[in-house]
Amino acid sequence: MLKYSIEKEFKQIFRNPFMKRMIVIFPLMILLFLPLASNFEIKNINLVVVDNDHSSYSRQLISKITSSGYFILREVSLNYISALKAIELDTADVLLEIPHSFEKNLVKEKQSDIMLSINAVNGTKGAFGSSYLSSIIRDFSSQVAIQWLPVSDSNQIPSFQIMTQFRFNPHMKYPVFMVPALMVMLMTIICGFLPALNIVGEKEKGTLEQMNVTPVKKLTLILSKLIPYWVSGFIVLTIGFLIARIVYKLIPAGSIFTIYAFSSVFILGISGFGLVISNYGKSLQQAMFMIFFFIITFIFLSGLYTSVSSMPDWAQTISIFVPLKYMIEVLRMVYLKGSSFGDLTTQFLALTGFAFFFNGWAVLSYRKVS
Repeated sequence: MLKYSIEKEFKQIFRNPFMKRMIVIFPLMILLFLPLASNFEIKNINLVVVDNDHSSYSRQLISKITSSGYFILREVSLNYISALKAIELDTADVLLEIPHSFEKNLVKEKQSDIMLSINAVNGTKGAFGSSYLSSIIRDFSSQVAIQWLPVSDSNQIPSFQIMTQFRFNPHMKYPVFMVPALMVMLMTIICGFLPALNIVGEKEKGTLEQMNVTPVKKLTLILSKLIPYWVSGFIVLTIGFLIARIVYKLIPAGSIFTIYAFSSVFILGISGFGLVISNYGKSLQQAMFMIFFFIITFIFLSGLYTSVSSMPDWAQTISIFVPLKYMIEVLRMVYLKGSSFGDLTTQFLALTGFAFFFNGWAVLSYRKVS
């Protein structure tokens, strides 16, 4: 009986052109464009400068800032009031005012003040712009100080140099961080929420009622709904692997079979979650509202964009019950760090628990009339 039920589900998928496109084309579009668009690296910060000194040091400082690659010099204003209008019109993000006697104070008094005015409407861009600019100014200050140190060995000041090493993502490419997480989100949509909408659609058409009056048992019926989307999940994951390798040159540092092993448990659990939604959804509209609620929750609490450890304590507590959090950790750790199965015991136990819980709930909550 299970064999024929699974065969019926596969035939439904193949007969539906939307489903076939969703399984193949949707992952292609998401993985090709979204990692490039959802980039938290801040560049092209618009800069306005008020140079009241017009000295060699002020020109060196402006040149150092613009050559960093983070700032675009929009204009050099004559005074602070005219420069502030650019901030108010939102054509500038940062205003730098170099005071009179900037070079004279540096040479004679060994210090000088500089004023930064930040457009904080976009808090992220303002905070990063201020941080970048402050770092460049400090570096410039250190260079000037070194120039004016005595050459005598007896007066040399001991110093040290910091060499930064970026582990696991040496080139600091944001797609390397995003692609593994987006694979998990794709598996969630294709294997979790899509079957929920499909089953609720069958309810509205009346085809599910025909199955309910057959002698097919509840467990058999649930399995027949799970297995086709379980297979679809592996197809989506394989497409993700190919795109990551061909487009982003991203190869797992660990074993690819570890990812497949964890994915098999995750897909089973998230498909069971979709079946739970379909059991309680009486219409497509109702099911879509429930899915929309859980998608938003999963996006913000799974660590897809921001680290879970940076969230408030109450949000970290809620994230414990989000299956995506554990699967995203698995893909990132295997892809970037080369973690083995033994390093991911906590994630495996959590995903296994979710799989048993959601599928057990789906079987118990399914109302079948036989």
